[in-house]
Amino acid sequence: MTSTHIDVSAVDLDELGAWMDEQGLPGGPITAIAPVTGGTQNVMVRFERGGVPYILRRPPQHARAKSNEVLRREARVLAALRDTPVAAPRLVAAQTAREPVFYLMEPVDGFNASTGLPEPHASDPAIRHRMALEAASALAELGRVDPGLLPGFGRPEGFLERQVPRWLRELDSYGELDGYPGPDIPGLDETARWLEANRPAAFQPGIMHGDYHLANLMFAYDGPRVAAIVDWEMCTIGDPLIDLGWLVAMWPMGNAHVPGLAPPRQIVDCYAALSDRDLSAIDWYAVMACFKLGIVLEGTHARAFAGKAPKDIGDALHAATLDLFARARHIMHNSLD
Repeated sequence: MTSTHIDVSAVDLDELGAWMDEQGLPGGPITAIAPVTGGTQNVMVRFERGGVPYILRRPPQHARAKSNEVLRREARVLAALRDTPVAAPRLVAAQTAREPVFYLMEPVDGFNASTGLPEPHASDPAIRHRMALEAASALAELGRVDPGLLPGFGRPEGFLERQVPRWLRELDSYGELDGYPGPDIPGLDETARWLEANRPAAFQPGIMHGDYHLANLMFAYDGPRVAAIVDWEMCTIGDPLIDLGWLVAMWPMGNAHVPGLAPPRQIVDCYAALSDRDLSAIDWYAVMACFKLGIVLEGTHARAFAGKAPKDIGDALHAATLDLFARARHIMHNSLD
């Protein structure tokens, strides 16, 4: 999907062409330039050169403080995954030694289900049901990758122990915003205590996507297969079951436009059949996902009080936070359904 709202003027075509020549990529004029929509503030541009299509990903012209570092990490992850079976965009080349950081990847032949369904998906309930299981399968494939491919990436030691304190500190930081009265979130303390009391004693470190849900997946046009997992900016080495908890915790939210997806329990069972990880604490991971995401969304609610975000969006995300904590309590008392 293209959009006229994405500024491509940040891309210096002469500089890009010279750099591509240095990489030994096909030469010639850069043509068929078109902006690509994405889930982040980074610029993504599709173009062709020498008869080969590419996607360029780089920071916006007015980059955020960590834009270059985020893209440097993304490029490193995609390079590590390039020769694995993981459904990740295939990295072509990256400029990471100087700023601005950018990279080229192969275009993905697929669609984002969060923006609508093509045929045959729209009219075939069996395909829609299987899409959810393919999401679990693609995640299990990522979980099988040796984290040693990314040495020094993330801090797996004490990863689970850090989670609750880390996100409570995040919530506390919102108090610095003028006008925010503090969090009014029923079940906040109860959920934090439950997570600390029921935290898994050990886990098997692996590569985590960090934001694994339907909107960050592209599906193949000819069936339910995941063509690519996108937006790797939250990737780290940690506990991959956090990704599975994230997927199933978010499943009731925002998926109404894709009717007939397999339910959370079937997603977990599918993952379990493809993984040697211990899923006996999957309820903990789902509650952890509700806890973390609820706190993240509350940040926009807090910024709205300070006039730094629209009030209607802040109110809507606060309502989503309350729903997430209600779902956390349901899972805590009734298990995942």
